[in-house]
Amino acid sequence: MPVKILIIEDEKPIVDILTFLLTREGYEVASCGNGTAGLRAAQQGGFDLILLDLMLPGMDGFAVCRTLRQTDSRTPVIMLTAREEETDKVTGLELGADDYITKPFANRELLARIKANLRRTASDTAAGETLTCGGMTLNLREYACRVEGRAIDLTQREFDLLAFLAKQPGRVFSRELLMEKVWNYEFFGDTRAVDVAVRRLREKIEDDPAEPRYVQTKRGVGYYFGE
Repeated sequence: MPVKILIIEDEKPIVDILTFLLTREGYEVASCGNGTAGLRAAQQGGFDLILLDLMLPGMDGFAVCRTLRQTDSRTPVIMLTAREEETDKVTGLELGADDYITKPFANRELLARIKANLRRTASDTAAGETLTCGGMTLNLREYACRVEGRAIDLTQREFDLLAFLAKQPGRVFSRELLMEKVWNYEFFGDTRAVDVAVRRLREKIEDDPAEPRYVQTKRGVGYYFGE
């Protein structure tokens, strides 16, 4: 089955370029020219990845991502934006986007990011494999997390990061290494994405995010899972 990518973008020249580029790579492509239609198409499912512009008529990319993540935590979302402000990038990640790329973008970088996200979602874990760490249980097959018996709703990126750290408790990983191992970016990627994912994780799994029990910081080095 071909990989299906949804483009939500209102600038036709960009849609045409993306469609040509992705079709040439063997992907099946669909597109929507406004946020409302794009959200509707995304919610109907069937797409393996979504390219989402920020500045859209009707409903902007932030609103589309926020609404989509209420029912779909797993489909990778890469935000396309002409904005370069730090707050826009961080806001997109906070709302559940997996990545962002700033226009104008290099074709090679865009394809690398798409392939990295698709590799992550295509990876499979052993059936029924679980991790139990203190009061936390992770079902690696079902992408399910429970803390003290309470079900926690995590995006796939958040789950992947948590599981990666939990498999090697006590070992400290730099942001750069986490980008390589969890985000699958060896050459591209902004390490601020790691900090945002950690902050979101702590808000969901920790009793006190300011004093984390599970995902801890080694100042000046990186993050580790508390033993």
